[in-house]
Amino acid sequence: MTGLGKTLIVVGLAIAALGVVVSLAGKIPWLGRLPGDIYVKRENFTFYFPLATSIILSLVLSLILWLLRK
Repeated sequence: MTGLGKTLIVVGLAIAALGVVVSLAGKIPWLGRLPGDIYVKRENFTFYFPLATSIILSLVLSLILWLLRK
């Protein structure tokens, strides 16, 4: 299998995994509501930045990828 073929398979699996995570994200109660997530609601304006959630997901994905490389 060529390098391009392997890359396309990995990218396809990553997109599929992302789709599963997005579809199940509403069923995980704490996801997106952690302390450290920034949420500002005003009269005509809402701003949401899931800072803590992004950091946790980044650490988990980094750990998974690190384990897969070994």
